[in-house]
Amino acid sequence: MNRKKFLGWFGTLLLPGAKTFSQMVRVEPIQLVFKDDGQIPNSHYPLLIYKNAFEPRGDEGASWLEKRFREQNWTNSWRNGIYSFHHYHSTSHEVLGIYSGSAMVHLGGEQGQKVKIEAGDIIVIPAGVGHKNLGGEDLGVVGAYPDGRNWDINTGKPGERPGTDKNIAALPIPRTDPFTGKDGLPQIWGAVGRQG
Repeated sequence: MNRKKFLGWFGTLLLPGAKTFSQMVRVEPIQLVFKDDGQIPNSHYPLLIYKNAFEPRGDEGASWLEKRFREQNWTNSWRNGIYSFHHYHSTSHEVLGIYSGSAMVHLGGEQGQKVKIEAGDIIVIPAGVGHKNLGGEDLGVVGAYPDGRNWDINTGKPGERPGTDKNIAALPIPRTDPFTGKDGLPQIWGAVGRQG
């Protein structure tokens, strides 16, 4: 077997769902935890950012993300951007795969953190964690939800809580990470759940 064929075979063995070893990069996620700020509930589970995690860009990248997420049972997907106002979801966790461009996003509400995201990044957002697009260039995003859950939009207005808090507390930890499968999210969030 020649080296090129071996690396292609070996890569798909280690990283199921990737077309080739070069399309998916094994990276440890950055973990960010945001506390309840009184308006945005945020979460005790960390938001996960896989930086420069995959290579395809543009429509090919969007299709690759949709397929990868679907293989991990993160469905009900869409292609678009990120809203330009602080918002969070109480009925589902969310994954955002960036297939083109870049943006500065504000995570965790007004008291949160500003982070630059760019093509190749995958962000897993726990239910309750605020996110807002502060502006960017050519941003293309695929979003999806574990088990194809329906999602809502909340903005921290009076009266949303405690209803949204109850929704968030009732959500299970997803069985898979939308990017890595059985590794990543289930272990990271599972460890947090056992501590809490």
